[in-house]
Amino acid sequence: MTTPRTQATFVSPIVESRRWLDGVDFPKNRPLLNVSQAAPAEAPPEGLRRAMAEAVLQDTAAHLYGPVLGNPDLRRTLAAQISSHYEARITADQVAITSGCNQAFAATISALCGEGDDVIIPVPWYFNHKMWLDMTGVRAQPLQVGPGMLPSVAEAEALITPRTRAIVLVTPNNPTGVEYPAELLRNFFELARARGLTLIVDETYRDFDSREGAPHGLFQLPNWPETLIHLYSFSKAYRLTGHRVGAIAAAPARLFEMEKFLDTVTICPAQLGQIGALWGIENLGSWLAEERREILARRAAIEAGFPTLAARGWKLLGCGAYFAYVEHPFEQSAEDIARRLVAEASVLMLPGSMFMPADNPDGARQFRIAFANVDVDGIAELFDRLAAFDA
Repeated sequence: MTTPRTQATFVSPIVESRRWLDGVDFPKNRPLLNVSQAAPAEAPPEGLRRAMAEAVLQDTAAHLYGPVLGNPDLRRTLAAQISSHYEARITADQVAITSGCNQAFAATISALCGEGDDVIIPVPWYFNHKMWLDMTGVRAQPLQVGPGMLPSVAEAEALITPRTRAIVLVTPNNPTGVEYPAELLRNFFELARARGLTLIVDETYRDFDSREGAPHGLFQLPNWPETLIHLYSFSKAYRLTGHRVGAIAAAPARLFEMEKFLDTVTICPAQLGQIGALWGIENLGSWLAEERREILARRAAIEAGFPTLAARGWKLLGCGAYFAYVEHPFEQSAEDIARRLVAEASVLMLPGSMFMPADNPDGARQFRIAFANVDVDGIAELFDRLAAFDA
């Protein structure tokens, strides 16, 4: 008897960690601090919501099927935004809209890989990427990060096999928060190009990168469509998490193949999410800049306040976008500590073991802190609770 594909992988860490909250009552003077999920919990700006509401009432097309690769107006507008952001020239036929960035990744892997192929992904990894590879019969080749939580091009090259099809990079990184230097991305691009591979770069958190200007020059290379596939999400930028709107930038021939996958799974991206994303690009530039400043202020608060934890043996391994990635000083495993923190400190955060292979001992020493919904005061409270915790 064959094994169902879903049994080939693990339970989502977000789903699993929410179960840790079942039956737990949090004291009124110590409410839950949830730093487990990297998603804004507030509603989108009112203007965006009004645009979507008006479409529900007045636009028949908002309730109908649309083009599989997304609405032409959103594709054109996003292409122009990408062109401006990366100081390059991207055309609408090089852009597709998907039902969230996870689907963008799934469509990309489906268009690139067959069962038994290999994909190189840095460790710690974004768990949903690993889950999709498992469920499609594609082998994840773990690339352990080194100093600064950065992957090595030389070590990636050593992992390449005749079945390797792609290298996946996430920057700013989930779970570590680290922003990959432009030179490093260029070197990975050149490795992929030289070896006939695809470089998949997921920039879901690009709007919260601390650097000014283009974070890399990959789109400026004349041959980028031959090697690069770029993934993006509107969820974080405009708080559209529940509407599931993501995007892909790639060669039109590759989007043609992805279209088969997308048509089979969802037929088209949801109309309301696309309407909201388009309105966001056209109207929320200043608002998004303020959101970025707030996230950067929280990052600064993490870095400024971390000596409180460092004095107790904690280490800050990476910080950026929505994340801080840390090492704890205790003998117990991170998963055991994570469960205790729920009951004893009213803190929910994910252990590093949820972001790496089961046989990697580093996971037992590490945590991801997602501070999308914890302000500067909340970060100070979080550090006070962690500093007071004794395993």
